[in-house]
Amino acid sequence: MTFGRYGKINAVMGYSTVGAGEDAERLAALIKALTGVKPRMRRVGSKIKITCSEKHLEGFALYAELYEAIRRWLEETSRR
Repeated sequence: MTFGRYGKINAVMGYSTVGAGEDAERLAALIKALTGVKPRMRRVGSKIKITCSEKHLEGFALYAELYEAIRRWLEETSRR
């Protein structure tokens, strides 16, 4: 998944292209599970293009905010 800013309004969009079939459905389901928002999917030739918005990126960012707390907890509770 690659995010960037596009268009005159500088909109945040993310794109991923995968093979048609189960891979696209699984990736879309994972994105929805992590962000709570279903991505847009459309066929481009023999591939499926998955498009995400700024809401998806904000959903992914929630996990980045937890990263430091999780890392510290793992270090503090380590038995090594």
